[in-house]
Amino acid sequence: MESTLKALRDGESVLDLSPRSTVSGGVEDIYGEDRATEDQLVIPWTVSVASGYSLLRDPQYNKGLAFTEKERDAHYLRGLLPPTVSTQQLQIYLLISMREKKLMNSIRQYQVPLQKYVAMMDLQERNERLFYKLLIDNVEELLPVKYGSIFRRPQGLYISLKERGKILEVLKNWPERSIQVIVLTDGEWILGLGDLGCQGMGIPVGKLASYTALGGCLPITMDVGTNNEKLLNDEFYIGLRQKRATGQEYYDLMHEFMTAVKQNYGENVLVQFEDFANHNAFELLAKYGTTHLVFNDDIQGTASVVLAGVVAALKLIGGTLPEHTFLFLGAGEAGTGIAELIALEMSKQTKAPIEETRKKIWLVDSKPVNSLLEAVKVIKPTVLIGSLGVGRTFTKEVVEAMTSNNDKPLIMALSNPTSQSECTAEEAYQWSEGRAIFASGSPFDPVEYKGKVYASGQHNIISDSFLVNSGQQCLNFPWLWFGFSNLRSNSTESLAKQVSEENYKNGLIYPPFSNIRKISANIAANVAAKAYKLGLATRLPRPQNLVKYAESCMYTATIGE
Repeated sequence: MESTLKALRDGESVLDLSPRSTVSGGVEDIYGEDRATEDQLVIPWTVSVASGYSLLRDPQYNKGLAFTEKERDAHYLRGLLPPTVSTQQLQIYLLISMREKKLMNSIRQYQVPLQKYVAMMDLQERNERLFYKLLIDNVEELLPVKYGSIFRRPQGLYISLKERGKILEVLKNWPERSIQVIVLTDGEWILGLGDLGCQGMGIPVGKLASYTALGGCLPITMDVGTNNEKLLNDEFYIGLRQKRATGQEYYDLMHEFMTAVKQNYGENVLVQFEDFANHNAFELLAKYGTTHLVFNDDIQGTASVVLAGVVAALKLIGGTLPEHTFLFLGAGEAGTGIAELIALEMSKQTKAPIEETRKKIWLVDSKPVNSLLEAVKVIKPTVLIGSLGVGRTFTKEVVEAMTSNNDKPLIMALSNPTSQSECTAEEAYQWSEGRAIFASGSPFDPVEYKGKVYASGQHNIISDSFLVNSGQQCLNFPWLWFGFSNLRSNSTESLAKQVSEENYKNGLIYPPFSNIRKISANIAANVAAKAYKLGLATRLPRPQNLVKYAESCMYTATIGE
């Protein structure tokens, strides 16, 4: 014991290198699980207690100058920190003004997103709490920088065809045991980027950096190969160098994974499918929707937020939802998911069969993309939605045709990154002579046209955070995910109602993203209220104030005690 205390005082990590025997002869970890037989043991499972200098090097728990006097004594930090105990606000100030931490000023000077990314990743590796505090306080400015696109250290699990029959063991290699949310991708269809194979890890890592509040998150990339010849021929490619597995081989691997996830993390772990190609996305959602807690962001999340934008826009473009005609450029999982949800909502409002409401919706895919202008002229849509992932397809002629057919055309260019956006905000406003109602999936600066400033709502970051910020509460209200199909229209209405008159005057059909935490709390509360009314709620008794309860479940990046 004395040697252990001495090691702690010296700032060393204390490693328990003595495996405890079990009845079966294996090695027991601190959770009492039989991890491996002695002959299989290479590196023993250990207990690590970080203190002193080691604690200050741990990005997850380091609080810097915000360690209190009591904490400095308890964790042997005396002498390792200057005597000042700072508040969160002071640390943010120091972050901006002091030598090593002039980060925000530096970030604002960078023109290349990659530079901003590297600066933020350096901060995350030094002080994770401060990273999230900065992200939350500067959400509109920093969230468009997609975190996790470069391999610097393990931020998620890689599961490949090589791990067949061993996926449960692989899951147990992740250090955190209490996993509540898994974001899973196979990297096959990343909008605007295509097949990234194993390099798709940046997508789930980036998503979970946005979600923040969901304690116990695990990004996973399922590497089944890639059909991207450039990657296959790249000597630095880190994934399997083979064509993508398909058919039974693919689905057997996915089934082993889904079984292992539930076995390792329990019935209530949420698996979010991210950026799967059409032919797998709908199949996986249908197959596991009745047995697992699953969610497809591209099919369900995107659709909900787009519908909310359309509903909010009705106040500007006039008419009811069933009175409008929709033309989609892009018939992938995002486009078809949005189209189907709009048809369902029309059917709900008119009591007409969905087969009838689908006739108000037209989809054009990438093959006849050159006929988009002709389609606009013939169909005369009131709403044009792009989700193809091909840049500059909403040409000047297309926007002008939309404007000639409508006093205020609704144009939603949802593809990202910015280079793949169907058109820019400036193009939409100028080509429509300021008449278009515009929303995008990529960030655009406000546009001035003939003395008026137009701000465009960014659907993508609203989508990324709205559902899973609401999902922060979903983890406390698991029925929210089970009842998602029934309750989704309620969440959509709630989001649409939060667009203020001031937002409308500026051309916005989404509330500003700076209010996302308030927006999320209200959405979660409204959906929860509906769930209680329908008898779907399992958390009893019902909290007296659902909004306050939702807010209490949200992540707060405190860096003081």
